[in-house]
Amino acid sequence: MQINKNAVVSLRYTLKNDAGEVLDSNQGQDPLTFLHGNNQLISGLEEALVGKKAGEAFQVSVPPEKAYGVHDTSQLHQVPLENFGEADVKPGMRFSASDGQQQVEIKVVEVGAEAVTVDANHPLAGETLHFDVEVLDVRTATPEEIDHGHVHGPGGHHH
Repeated sequence: MQINKNAVVSLRYTLKNDAGEVLDSNQGQDPLTFLHGNNQLISGLEEALVGKKAGEAFQVSVPPEKAYGVHDTSQLHQVPLENFGEADVKPGMRFSASDGQQQVEIKVVEVGAEAVTVDANHPLAGETLHFDVEVLDVRTATPEEIDHGHVHGPGGHHH
């Protein structure tokens, strides 16, 4: 069976940046199991998986536009230093904040006398991502999985 929309896919992967540093991997862990075509992966990786079969291994480089987006300067914000309370705020630190609708991770870029410049872009925004992928299994999703929008059972959601 080939990977297409609503296929249940199990895979192993290693993610590297342009410098070849490993950013994430599930080698030696449970496989990543997901319902294909339901926005559960970055779009560039989902596109690269279409048509693949169990047993196939491949490499793909995903540009920022099909991963976590380009670095958006409108996501740089000035926050009053007093909002950080007693914390000893330094560049590179990460905090969780609310944008009113959802939690976002922010990174401290610069600390001034009265304000802190933070970056609300995804940590991998602007990065080309390089994946080594091995497709372990592909099966047809059950009607319940399709209806719920996620995989059930091993590697998936349990009700």
